[in-house]
Amino acid sequence: MSRSSRRYNKPPQQSNGGSLPGCDRVRIPRARVLLLGLLSVLVLAVVLSVYLSNDTSGGHGSRLPAVDLVKDRLSHKPSKVSVAQIRRLASLVDGARLWETHLRPILIERLPGTRGSLAVQQHIASTLSSLSAGWSVDLDSFQSPTPRGQVTFTNVVAVLDPAAPRRLLLACHYDSKALPPDPRAPERVFLGASDSAVPCAMILELATSLDAQLRSFKQQKLPVTLQLVFFDGEESFEEWTATDSLYGSRHLAELLANTPHPAASPHATALQAVDLFVLLDLLGGPDPLIANHFDNTARWFDRLISAEKRLHRQGLLMSHPSEQTYFRKDVYLGPVQDDHIPFLHKGVPVLHIIATPFPQFWHTLDDTEENMHRPTVENLTKIMAVFLAEYLGL
Repeated sequence: MSRSSRRYNKPPQQSNGGSLPGCDRVRIPRARVLLLGLLSVLVLAVVLSVYLSNDTSGGHGSRLPAVDLVKDRLSHKPSKVSVAQIRRLASLVDGARLWETHLRPILIERLPGTRGSLAVQQHIASTLSSLSAGWSVDLDSFQSPTPRGQVTFTNVVAVLDPAAPRRLLLACHYDSKALPPDPRAPERVFLGASDSAVPCAMILELATSLDAQLRSFKQQKLPVTLQLVFFDGEESFEEWTATDSLYGSRHLAELLANTPHPAASPHATALQAVDLFVLLDLLGGPDPLIANHFDNTARWFDRLISAEKRLHRQGLLMSHPSEQTYFRKDVYLGPVQDDHIPFLHKGVPVLHIIATPFPQFWHTLDDTEENMHRPTVENLTKIMAVFLAEYLGL
């Protein structure tokens, strides 16, 4: 394409000996020259912008390629809440609401594809939908073969601002495990209080207690948002294998990896948009030891340590004997298979908040409400509230 579709016609040549044209006749052609020159420059600018736009979107990369998501993730700097803000955040966590409103409805048998599972799905979805922050809540249902035949699973996925380029993902699983009945008490079923009803209730309480802050945060249209995931099918139906376990997280990791996320980049996926995958599991028992599992997220584990210490110094944690009781960097008991694995294998940074060693009642009928330690649950929720406020800048 030529620079301009307009042509400039020169004024007629003067004959030898003819008089020069008058002043008005001289100025008009010069004005036209200037005007046409400016128009040519403008047209050229438009043509170049269209060319460059087509070039960057035509397979040679984009203005916001996926690598920028990695750069932004690595350079993300959390805020540091003040002493007054810490007190405010701790006061927002309501232990009675966490226990009575959020936890109790989950303490039922909730095997995938059953009425109990459906009841918990509805409890989670309705709780989040009722909040003023305006969560986008989806039920991600799918079928998968299991050792017990084809089963329907449903992940509950909530995003605060789907249009945000990046996401902090906070997750747990809500299904319970099928255990053989106790011959002495055949009516008893596995309730999985720490595994993983309490983590689900903690996340619901975080969304509820921080509702006003999250609503204001969403209105700012910042580049990072919060995503909540409640996985179905974490437990195996028989023996734990690569195919009999992690049904929900394997499905969602694959789904996100194949879902375009144009809010971040024309070529980015929803999986690449995840800054950090924070997974809660096996929480609720007394005196949990939570170790750092991954070097590449050590700086975020340090924020948990810092939050625990600062809350302790202000006397805001109950039954908490020392500054650093839960989160420890000086011990490591090896990797744990959990819902983070499919995401880890796809390159997503993981922060695994799980008690290790596992509680003594793990995968037994004694994983009940009676064996949970309410002060510890509230303490951990307060620590997570500070963590979220600092990561997101609430």
